[in-house]
Amino acid sequence: MRFLKTIFCALFALAAFCFADEPLTLSLPQGQAELWSKATSATMTLRYGDAMELAKKLRAENEGAGCVLENIVRISIYDDKGDTAALQKAGKYLESCKTAGLWDALRRFEMGFVQGETGHSVKGAMTTRSAAKAFEDSKELEARAFFAIYAYYIDKSFSWVPFKSDNRDLYLATLDSASQKSERFWPLFLTPLIWMHYDKEDFSTGLSLAERGLKRAPNHPVMLQIKADMLYRLKKYDEAAGIYERSAADYLKRTGKSIRYWCSALNLIRIYSDKGDKEKAEAWRKTLDDPKFKELKDWMPGSLMDDLKKKKLL
Repeated sequence: MRFLKTIFCALFALAAFCFADEPLTLSLPQGQAELWSKATSATMTLRYGDAMELAKKLRAENEGAGCVLENIVRISIYDDKGDTAALQKAGKYLESCKTAGLWDALRRFEMGFVQGETGHSVKGAMTTRSAAKAFEDSKELEARAFFAIYAYYIDKSFSWVPFKSDNRDLYLATLDSASQKSERFWPLFLTPLIWMHYDKEDFSTGLSLAERGLKRAPNHPVMLQIKADMLYRLKKYDEAAGIYERSAADYLKRTGKSIRYWCSALNLIRIYSDKGDKEKAEAWRKTLDDPKFKELKDWMPGSLMDDLKKKKLL
Protein backbone atom coordinates (compact mmCIF):
# COMPACT_ATOMS: atom_id res chain seq x y z
CA MET A 1 0.00 0.00 0.00
CA ARG A 2 1.08 3.49 0.53
CA PHE A 3 4.80 4.31 0.96
CA LEU A 4 6.25 0.77 0.87
CA LYS A 5 7.59 0.88 -2.69
CA THR A 6 9.17 4.29 -2.15
CA ILE A 7 10.58 3.46 1.29
CA PHE A 8 12.53 0.43 0.08
CA CYS A 9 14.15 2.42 -2.73
CA ALA A 10 15.09 5.15 -0.25
CA LEU A 11 17.97 3.00 0.94
CA PHE A 12 19.87 4.14 -2.15
CA ALA A 13 19.16 7.84 -1.84
CA LEU A 14 22.34 9.89 -1.78
CA ALA A 15 21.35 13.23 -0.32
CA ALA A 16 19.35 14.74 2.51
CA PHE A 17 18.29 18.30 3.14
CA CYS A 18 18.03 20.07 6.49
CA PHE A 19 15.57 22.78 7.44
CA ALA A 20 16.76 23.43 10.96
CA ASP A 21 15.97 27.16 10.71
CA GLU A 22 12.25 26.45 10.24
CA PRO A 23 9.96 25.74 13.23
CA LEU A 24 9.64 21.99 13.75
CA THR A 25 5.87 21.91 14.09
CA LEU A 26 2.76 20.72 12.28
CA SER A 27 0.48 22.60 14.65
CA LEU A 28 -2.33 24.74 13.28
CA PRO A 29 -4.71 27.22 14.89
CA GLN A 30 -7.75 25.43 16.31
CA GLY A 31 -10.13 26.42 13.51
CA GLN A 32 -7.71 25.29 10.81
CA ALA A 33 -6.99 22.04 12.62
CA GLU A 34 -10.72 21.34 12.80
CA LEU A 35 -11.07 21.92 9.06
CA TRP A 36 -8.32 19.36 8.43
CA SER A 37 -9.92 16.81 10.77
CA LYS A 38 -13.30 17.30 9.10
CA ALA A 39 -11.67 16.79 5.70
CA THR A 40 -10.11 13.54 6.94
CA SER A 41 -13.52 12.38 8.17
CA ALA A 42 -15.12 13.27 4.84
CA THR A 43 -12.40 11.45 2.94
CA MET A 44 -12.79 8.30 5.01
CA THR A 45 -16.55 8.30 4.36
CA LEU A 46 -15.88 8.71 0.61
CA ARG A 47 -17.27 12.25 0.52
CA TYR A 48 -14.40 13.50 -1.59
CA GLY A 49 -16.22 16.59 -2.85
CA ASP A 50 -16.88 17.71 0.72
CA ALA A 51 -13.27 16.98 1.66
CA MET A 52 -12.01 19.10 -1.21
CA GLU A 53 -14.30 21.99 -0.24
CA LEU A 54 -12.97 21.85 3.32
CA ALA A 55 -9.41 21.84 1.95
CA LYS A 56 -10.19 24.93 -0.10
CA LYS A 57 -11.52 26.68 3.01
CA LEU A 58 -8.30 25.82 4.80
CA ARG A 59 -6.28 27.05 1.83
CA ALA A 60 -8.04 30.41 1.99
CA GLU A 61 -6.68 30.79 5.53
CA ASN A 62 -3.40 28.90 5.19
CA GLU A 63 -2.09 28.59 1.63
CA GLY A 64 0.57 25.98 2.32
CA ALA A 65 -1.31 23.58 4.58
CA GLY A 66 -4.45 23.88 2.45
CA CYS A 67 -2.54 23.06 -0.71
CA VAL A 68 -1.03 19.95 0.91
CA LEU A 69 -4.47 18.85 2.15
CA GLU A 70 -6.06 19.24 -1.28
CA ASN A 71 -3.51 16.87 -2.72
CA ILE A 72 -3.79 14.34 0.09
CA VAL A 73 -7.48 14.20 -0.83
CA ARG A 74 -6.52 13.63 -4.48
CA ILE A 75 -4.16 10.82 -3.47
CA SER A 76 -6.97 9.26 -1.41
CA ILE A 77 -9.25 9.37 -4.44
CA TYR A 78 -6.60 7.51 -6.42
CA ASP A 79 -6.07 4.99 -3.62
CA ASP A 80 -9.78 4.19 -3.48
CA LYS A 81 -11.16 4.76 -6.96
CA GLY A 82 -8.03 4.11 -8.99
CA ASP A 83 -8.23 7.59 -10.51
CA THR A 84 -4.73 7.91 -11.93
CA ALA A 85 -5.52 11.40 -13.22
CA ALA A 86 -6.10 12.49 -9.59
CA LEU A 87 -2.71 11.04 -8.65
CA GLN A 88 -0.98 12.87 -11.50
CA LYS A 89 -2.68 16.13 -10.54
CA ALA A 90 -1.53 15.66 -6.96
CA GLY A 91 2.05 15.26 -8.14
CA LYS A 92 1.82 18.36 -10.31
CA TYR A 93 0.22 20.60 -7.70
CA LEU A 94 2.41 19.42 -4.81
CA GLU A 95 5.38 20.75 -6.78
CA SER A 96 4.05 24.29 -6.42
CA CYS A 97 2.59 24.34 -2.89
CA LYS A 98 4.01 27.27 -0.93
CA THR A 99 5.12 25.56 2.25
CA ALA A 100 7.84 25.91 4.88
CA GLY A 101 9.24 23.91 7.79
CA LEU A 102 7.49 20.64 8.55
CA TRP A 103 4.65 21.52 6.20
CA ASP A 104 7.21 21.47 3.41
CA ALA A 105 8.45 18.13 4.73
CA LEU A 106 4.90 16.75 4.56
CA ARG A 107 4.53 18.14 1.04
CA ARG A 108 7.69 16.32 -0.02
CA PHE A 109 6.66 13.16 1.83
CA GLU A 110 3.48 13.04 -0.25
CA MET A 111 5.42 13.89 -3.40
CA GLY A 112 7.71 10.94 -2.76
CA PHE A 113 4.72 8.62 -2.67
CA VAL A 114 3.35 10.02 -5.93
CA GLN A 115 6.72 9.73 -7.62
CA GLY A 116 7.05 6.11 -6.52
CA GLU A 117 3.54 5.25 -7.72
CA THR A 118 4.12 6.83 -11.13
CA GLY A 119 7.29 4.90 -11.91
CA HIS A 120 9.96 7.28 -10.59
CA SER A 121 11.10 5.10 -7.70
CA VAL A 122 14.62 6.47 -7.22
CA LYS A 123 13.46 10.08 -7.37
CA GLY A 124 10.62 9.24 -5.00
CA ALA A 125 13.06 7.59 -2.62
CA MET A 126 15.28 10.65 -2.47
CA THR A 127 12.28 12.93 -1.96
CA THR A 128 10.94 10.72 0.83
CA ARG A 129 14.34 10.55 2.53
CA SER A 130 14.78 14.32 2.59
CA ALA A 131 11.27 14.74 4.02
CA ALA A 132 11.81 12.07 6.67
CA LYS A 133 15.09 13.63 7.83
CA ALA A 134 13.27 16.92 8.36
CA PHE A 135 10.77 15.15 10.64
CA GLU A 136 13.46 13.34 12.63
CA ASP A 137 14.28 16.02 15.17
CA SER A 138 10.74 17.15 15.95
CA LYS A 139 9.29 16.44 19.40
CA GLU A 140 5.73 16.27 18.05
CA LEU A 141 4.12 12.83 17.91
CA GLU A 142 2.71 13.30 14.41
CA ALA A 143 6.06 14.39 12.99
CA ARG A 144 7.83 11.49 14.72
CA ALA A 145 5.23 9.13 13.24
CA PHE A 146 5.99 10.33 9.70
CA PHE A 147 9.67 9.74 10.39
CA ALA A 148 8.85 6.27 11.78
CA ILE A 149 7.23 5.23 8.47
CA TYR A 150 10.56 5.78 6.74
CA ALA A 151 12.91 4.73 9.53
CA TYR A 152 11.27 1.36 10.20
CA TYR A 153 12.26 0.01 6.81
CA ILE A 154 15.73 1.51 6.99
CA ASP A 155 16.39 -0.31 10.28
CA LYS A 156 14.90 -3.50 8.87
CA SER A 157 17.20 -3.38 5.86
CA PHE A 158 20.30 -2.97 8.03
CA SER A 159 19.24 -5.37 10.78
CA TRP A 160 21.86 -7.89 9.64
CA VAL A 161 24.72 -5.45 10.33
CA PRO A 162 26.49 -6.28 13.65
CA PHE A 163 26.07 -3.70 16.43
CA LYS A 164 23.68 -1.62 14.29
CA SER A 165 20.90 -0.16 16.42
CA ASP A 166 17.42 -1.43 15.61
CA ASN A 167 14.58 0.82 16.73
CA ARG A 168 11.73 -0.90 14.89
CA ASP A 169 9.77 -1.62 18.07
CA LEU A 170 9.96 2.07 18.93
CA TYR A 171 8.71 3.05 15.49
CA LEU A 172 5.82 0.60 15.71
CA ALA A 173 4.86 2.03 19.10
CA THR A 174 5.09 5.59 17.77
CA LEU A 175 2.83 4.80 14.84
CA ASP A 176 0.39 2.92 17.04
CA SER A 177 0.12 5.88 19.39
CA ALA A 178 -0.18 8.44 16.59
CA SER A 179 -2.79 6.40 14.72
CA GLN A 180 -4.99 6.55 17.84
CA LYS A 181 -4.34 10.14 18.92
CA SER A 182 -4.19 12.03 15.61
CA GLU A 183 -7.61 13.02 14.27
CA ARG A 184 -6.28 14.46 11.03
CA PHE A 185 -3.53 11.99 10.05
CA TRP A 186 -4.72 8.69 11.55
CA PRO A 187 -5.27 6.91 8.20
CA LEU A 188 -1.77 7.90 7.07
CA PHE A 189 -0.33 6.28 10.19
CA LEU A 190 -2.58 3.25 10.60
CA THR A 191 -2.19 1.89 7.07
CA PRO A 192 1.63 1.62 7.08
CA LEU A 193 1.48 0.28 10.64
CA ILE A 194 -0.73 -2.59 9.45
CA TRP A 195 1.64 -3.39 6.59
CA MET A 196 4.62 -3.38 8.94
CA HIS A 197 2.95 -6.12 10.99
CA TYR A 198 2.09 -7.92 7.74
CA ASP A 199 5.76 -7.71 6.80
CA LYS A 200 6.62 -9.27 10.19
CA GLU A 201 4.09 -12.03 9.45
CA ASP A 202 2.17 -10.87 12.51
CA PHE A 203 -1.13 -11.18 10.70
CA SER A 204 -3.24 -11.36 13.85
CA THR A 205 -2.07 -7.91 14.93
CA GLY A 206 -2.54 -6.68 11.37
CA LEU A 207 -6.12 -7.95 11.45
CA SER A 208 -6.80 -6.27 14.81
CA LEU A 209 -5.46 -2.99 13.48
CA ALA A 210 -7.57 -3.24 10.31
CA GLU A 211 -10.63 -3.82 12.48
CA ARG A 212 -9.65 -0.76 14.52
CA GLY A 213 -9.61 1.23 11.31
CA LEU A 214 -13.02 -0.10 10.32
CA LYS A 215 -14.45 1.01 13.67
CA ARG A 216 -13.36 4.56 12.84
CA ALA A 217 -14.38 4.32 9.18
CA PRO A 218 -17.05 1.60 8.90
CA ASN A 219 -17.09 -0.28 5.60
CA HIS A 220 -14.21 1.75 4.16
CA PRO A 221 -13.47 -0.15 0.93
CA VAL A 222 -9.68 0.03 1.09
CA MET A 223 -9.57 -0.97 4.77
CA LEU A 224 -11.89 -3.89 3.99
CA GLN A 225 -9.44 -5.15 1.36
CA ILE A 226 -6.61 -4.83 3.88
CA LYS A 227 -8.65 -6.84 6.39
CA ALA A 228 -9.20 -9.51 3.75
CA ASP A 229 -5.45 -9.68 3.11
CA MET A 230 -4.86 -10.43 6.79
CA LEU A 231 -7.62 -13.06 6.83
CA TYR A 232 -6.09 -14.73 3.78
CA ARG A 233 -2.69 -14.99 5.46
CA LEU A 234 -4.41 -16.46 8.54
CA LYS A 235 -5.92 -19.08 6.19
CA LYS A 236 -9.44 -17.87 6.89
CA TYR A 237 -10.27 -18.33 3.23
CA ASP A 238 -14.06 -18.15 3.39
CA GLU A 239 -14.02 -14.82 5.24
CA ALA A 240 -11.34 -13.38 2.95
CA ALA A 241 -13.16 -14.52 -0.19
CA GLY A 242 -16.45 -13.10 1.08
CA ILE A 243 -14.92 -9.66 1.58
CA TYR A 244 -13.22 -9.69 -1.81
CA GLU A 245 -16.34 -10.92 -3.62
CA ARG A 246 -18.31 -8.03 -2.12
CA SER A 247 -15.44 -5.65 -2.83
CA ALA A 248 -15.34 -6.64 -6.50
CA ALA A 249 -19.10 -6.09 -6.80
CA ASP A 250 -18.88 -2.75 -4.97
CA TYR A 251 -16.04 -1.43 -7.11
CA LEU A 252 -17.66 -2.64 -10.31
CA LYS A 253 -20.75 -0.63 -9.36
CA ARG A 254 -18.92 2.48 -8.09
CA THR A 255 -15.91 2.76 -10.37
CA GLY A 256 -16.23 0.14 -13.09
CA LYS A 257 -13.30 -2.15 -13.71
CA SER A 258 -10.82 0.00 -11.84
CA ILE A 259 -7.53 -0.86 -10.13
CA ARG A 260 -9.15 -2.12 -6.94
CA TYR A 261 -11.71 -4.16 -8.85
CA TRP A 262 -8.81 -6.00 -10.48
CA CYS A 263 -7.03 -6.28 -7.12
CA SER A 264 -10.14 -8.07 -5.88
CA ALA A 265 -10.07 -10.41 -8.88
CA LEU A 266 -6.37 -11.20 -8.44
CA ASN A 267 -6.78 -11.89 -4.74
CA LEU A 268 -9.80 -14.12 -5.34
CA ILE A 269 -7.73 -16.22 -7.74
CA ARG A 270 -5.17 -17.06 -5.08
CA ILE A 271 -7.68 -17.35 -2.24
CA TYR A 272 -9.79 -19.90 -4.10
CA SER A 273 -6.69 -21.68 -5.37
CA ASP A 274 -5.26 -22.05 -1.87
CA LYS A 275 -8.65 -23.13 -0.59
CA GLY A 276 -8.75 -25.84 -3.24
CA ASP A 277 -11.70 -24.42 -5.20
CA LYS A 278 -10.09 -24.62 -8.64
CA GLU A 279 -13.34 -23.88 -10.45
CA LYS A 280 -13.84 -20.48 -8.82
CA ALA A 281 -10.13 -19.67 -9.12
CA GLU A 282 -10.28 -20.37 -12.86
CA ALA A 283 -13.48 -18.35 -13.25
CA TRP A 284 -11.77 -15.30 -11.79
CA ARG A 285 -8.60 -15.96 -13.75
CA LYS A 286 -10.62 -15.80 -16.97
CA THR A 287 -11.76 -12.28 -16.09
CA LEU A 288 -8.16 -11.18 -16.66
CA ASP A 289 -8.62 -11.77 -20.40
CA ASP A 290 -10.54 -8.49 -20.44
CA PRO A 291 -8.60 -5.78 -22.35
CA LYS A 292 -9.36 -3.39 -19.47
CA PHE A 293 -7.17 -5.51 -17.18
CA LYS A 294 -4.32 -5.33 -19.65
CA GLU A 295 -4.64 -1.53 -19.69
CA LEU A 296 -4.22 -1.39 -15.90
CA LYS A 297 -1.85 -4.33 -15.41
CA ASP A 298 1.15 -2.11 -14.68
CA TRP A 299 -0.78 -0.49 -11.81
CA MET A 300 -1.29 -3.78 -9.98
CA PRO A 301 0.66 -4.32 -6.73
CA GLY A 302 3.99 -5.91 -7.60
CA SER A 303 4.00 -8.25 -4.61
CA LEU A 304 0.56 -9.60 -5.53
CA MET A 305 1.53 -10.18 -9.14
CA ASP A 306 4.79 -11.85 -8.08
CA ASP A 307 2.94 -14.18 -5.71
CA LEU A 308 0.47 -15.20 -8.41
CA LYS A 309 3.28 -15.86 -10.87
CA LYS A 310 5.16 -17.87 -8.25
CA LYS A 311 2.05 -20.00 -7.72
CA LYS A 312 1.70 -20.27 -11.54
CA LEU A 313 -1.76 -18.75 -11.39
CA LEU A 314 -1.15 -16.17 -14.12
